[in-house]
Amino acid sequence: MQWEDEAIILSARPHAESALIVQLLTKARGRHGGLVRGGQRARGRGAYELGNRVLAHWQARLPEHLGILRCELVRGCAAGLIDDPRRLACLAAACALAEAALPEREPAPGSFAGLAVLLDALAANADWAARYVVWELGLLAELGFGLDLARCAATGSAEDLVFVSPKSAQAVSRAAGAPYREKLLPLPRFLRASAAEASAADILDGLRLTGFFLERHLFAPLGRSLPAARARFVDRMAR
Repeated sequence: MQWEDEAIILSARPHAESALIVQLLTKARGRHGGLVRGGQRARGRGAYELGNRVLAHWQARLPEHLGILRCELVRGCAAGLIDDPRRLACLAAACALAEAALPEREPAPGSFAGLAVLLDALAANADWAARYVVWELGLLAELGFGLDLARCAATGSAEDLVFVSPKSAQAVSRAAGAPYREKLLPLPRFLRASAAEASAADILDGLRLTGFFLERHLFAPLGRSLPAARARFVDRMAR
């Protein structure tokens, strides 16, 4: 069995003397792993850096096998961020979260497309922090835990939405939420209106919002925590 697909490198870990175990997010097949023979050698190691866009070739005798993977570099990512710790931390967080949250070998076209958009934003150094929060919202939605931010859970109004209910994952208006504001999560302006600029405080509110639901729905039920790379990214954004 074999296939070829567009993919993004999520991780590459040493195996034996010269091989790598590589995790990809593919366009058509979701998260998928494979063994790269000789991947630790200097000649080919650069293709397997975090966030690289590649054309992946995979083959195995049986579908359930790990399989042999070979990747052709299409576009590098991490090397262009090496002098910017915040953008590099963002890349590491996105790759770690995708690897930890997405089920293996199940199509996730929305997450792939969203991650590709985030990588473009990181490369251009434009609006990448807000794009990251939007990507996490998309990840939640693709896994069946989307937030309803269009209307107030209490009144049905689409006006003046400033909170999110941690119980219903729905937006709440300023007036309806005022008596319970200490129990509600802030809804950042850039998630309410696409043209709104995201301040540093807005980004942190967005990360708190998505982090709450990621932990509740995806990690806590398995007795796990959010990836350490994501925690480091939040710490960097808070400085």
